[in-house]
Amino acid sequence: MAESFCATLEHELLSTARYATHAAAHPALFEFIEVWYNRQRRHTSLGSLSPARYEALRQAA
Repeated sequence: MAESFCATLEHELLSTARYATHAAAHPALFEFIEVWYNRQRRHTSLGSLSPARYEALRQAA
């Protein structure tokens, strides 16, 4: 899963933008991980649900 995440990060974010410093990249990385990857992106390992939706369904059960 870690390799899949890194490949997605490289393909979706890092291949499309260049950052002069680590500090400049930090907001974009935060947005990518916390907003898109963890809340919106569908993961096949979770039955094609987003992690947020998967957790909501687990808590409701």
